[in-house]
Amino acid sequence: MKKVLGVGAALVDLLTNVDDAWIASSGSPKGDMTMVDFAKLESLLAIAPKTERVPGGSAANTIVGLSKLGGKAAFLSKIKNDELGNLYKAHLESAGVEPILKESDVATGCVLSAVTPDAQRTMYSFLGASNTLCNADITADLFEGVDLVYLEGYRAFDAETFRTIVNMAKDRGIKVALDFGSFGVVNVCRALFDELFAAKKIDMIFANEDEAKAYTGKEPLEALAELSRHCEVAIVKIGKKGAYISENGVVTTVAAGTAKAIDTTGAGDLWAAGYLYGYLNGFDAARSGKLASTVADEVVQVQGAMIPAEGWERIKKTL
Repeated sequence: MKKVLGVGAALVDLLTNVDDAWIASSGSPKGDMTMVDFAKLESLLAIAPKTERVPGGSAANTIVGLSKLGGKAAFLSKIKNDELGNLYKAHLESAGVEPILKESDVATGCVLSAVTPDAQRTMYSFLGASNTLCNADITADLFEGVDLVYLEGYRAFDAETFRTIVNMAKDRGIKVALDFGSFGVVNVCRALFDELFAAKKIDMIFANEDEAKAYTGKEPLEALAELSRHCEVAIVKIGKKGAYISENGVVTTVAAGTAKAIDTTGAGDLWAAGYLYGYLNGFDAARSGKLASTVADEVVQVQGAMIPAEGWERIKKTL
């Protein structure tokens, strides 16, 4: 069985339901991800409605989903030995994911995920301990037995460590997948992405239509064509309209699920989990994409990025 190593922020999601006025008052664009320090996070929590704690983080959501499907997965990040850190480690272990969690003196990270009535989420992220992952933590043994490294775009804010992970993986013949993460990440980290794409260091790109447009300035299909020039697999997700997949230049259109969304938190992450499971098991693009849509369809029906047991049972029946 092929193994995936996910690298990203170990964050506990703090989920809350708000209206558009609350988002406007926060000063952040609706639907975006904003990095905040602990003081800003506390000020937002002070005016937010009741929150629910759910372990998350973009790459971790994907890795947990992949493991739930039956894939072999590990997750690398950093936590503190505190309440949220212990909650996070237990979450990975219960999902069958190998936790590679380095310890930090900084508090475990968390993200306030504010969900509006249209099911959009706006995120305010305190990376905490995750942000202390550095080159010294990236050792050769991490890559033993790994077939693919899955990186969330948020890690690209630390260009040096991000570059080290990519280079060490490619030096060992390991494929590298990148999820852009948000259009804000693309805008800030474009130079690093340009560098890695030019050097053919990225094998797979996941983007939603906003991220794809932020990078290329083009609409989904034209953006897909541009992204596909840099890698073996390029994917542009287009929300309720589904997704476009380019594998070695061949484009496949995938329909979205039909469930009514109550919260889109984790939808893109779980879509990636379904696609990766199919890809690593030799499915063609249409079958991988259909599984991806099925997994995403389940997560949008619940609050947060954790699909309940009955949801996973429904998904597995489609396999």
